[in-house]
Amino acid sequence: MQSHADLLLPGIDRAGPVPLLRQIYLALRGAILSGVLPPGARLPPSRALAVDLGVARNSVVAAYEQLLAEGFVRGRVGAGTFVAADLPDVPEPAPAPSPPREAPSEEALDLYGTAPFTTGRVALDQRTLEVWRRLTLRHLRRPDPRLLGYSDPRGSAALRQAIAAYLRAARAVRCEPEQVVVTAGAQQALDLVLRVLIAPGDAVWLEDPCYPAVQAALAAARARIVPVPVDAQGLDVAAGIAAAPEARLAYVTPSSHYPLGMQLSMPRRLELLAWARRSGAYVLEDDYDSEFRYAGRPLASLQGVDEAGRVIYVGTFSKVLFPGLRLGYAVLPPALLDPVLAARRLSDWHPAVLQEAVVTDFLAEGHFTQHLRRMRLRYRTARDALAEALSEAAPDLLIPEPPDQGMKLLARLGGGLSDVAVSRAAAEAGIVARAVSPMYLAAPPVQALMLGFTGHEPQSLRRAARRLGAVLRACR
Repeated sequence: MQSHADLLLPGIDRAGPVPLLRQIYLALRGAILSGVLPPGARLPPSRALAVDLGVARNSVVAAYEQLLAEGFVRGRVGAGTFVAADLPDVPEPAPAPSPPREAPSEEALDLYGTAPFTTGRVALDQRTLEVWRRLTLRHLRRPDPRLLGYSDPRGSAALRQAIAAYLRAARAVRCEPEQVVVTAGAQQALDLVLRVLIAPGDAVWLEDPCYPAVQAALAAARARIVPVPVDAQGLDVAAGIAAAPEARLAYVTPSSHYPLGMQLSMPRRLELLAWARRSGAYVLEDDYDSEFRYAGRPLASLQGVDEAGRVIYVGTFSKVLFPGLRLGYAVLPPALLDPVLAARRLSDWHPAVLQEAVVTDFLAEGHFTQHLRRMRLRYRTARDALAEALSEAAPDLLIPEPPDQGMKLLARLGGGLSDVAVSRAAAEAGIVARAVSPMYLAAPPVQALMLGFTGHEPQSLRRAARRLGAVLRACR
């Protein structure tokens, strides 16, 4: 009898540049499309296939999850993984081009072929992917004609109702569905707000340090960026007032400052809202990863405290579900709704309607809440594994600060090391360790690294932490 390896080994090249998990996926996919694995056939257990191939089981599991996400296989609880009866009709992918430089080794890659510590990654949860596939097929089997045509630039009424209900319950946001605008991620929401509010030369408060993409967006809008320092209580509102009391907008990340992680204290929140009310300014609250709170419930929103309609609340599903979803939202004060919609029509008439329908069902049927519960547990385990491994890897050179919330960990450097130099050296070792000091605008920078832990398996994080420790010692 042929072993499982007899099916796959001819296509597996352990010395090649393509990660093993990708090779296994392509080999299985080819076997399904060619009929070697016919519809209904049971795939070998991941553990058995890994043993036959002599590879880590994680590589096989990742390949199975990718096939499941694309509809080539289906999982049956307690029974196994089977080739789907209704296979998608897609062409074979073109061969991967040769990389311009030596590719990272299998050891350098994490479970999904991504360099360790890359930020903004999400875990591929099999239950979520299966639900997503089922909901998508539900709408495709008997498509509502409205899902295939033009739609409301605000987004579908059903999705806006679901988002408003979720935000009221989970984030204490004060909103009605009419205030919600669905966008292509949080970045589009920011772009629309800047187009409506900011004229060239207008002053905008920006936290210092800050999210570089926001700084770039403000520069593109030709705003006058006013760096406002942060401390243990978050944005120093008094410093902002002293620097630019007439500012048109303040951009803040009050639930978890980017990149340092502190929360904006309640006295500072009230001080910020009082300034906005007096001056007629707006505050843009970027609530980018509040769902992932590891100690207690997520913090209430700044917008929920605002009684004067001065806060623009922005959130996203891309960081919570999948970055490829590109679906975010803004909750707008009523006075800004019509101008923002007018700006939206000039560049992007409406969101992806079919995708909206799937997200609506995912929210309304309770799958989103279940997904968040699973991800919090999974990400907390990854965070703890990374913090422990970093503490052991270079205790005299690296001081990890495990966050109570979010998707990234800040690790301060000791020994007089430069975070920029360490980041470059880490990149040569196949590790993404983002330097924090370049995110400062005017305040004295700290030397620290930003390390992502979501979407990376604990064993990959531990291995990468050891390699990062070696990089630090070499840089000393």
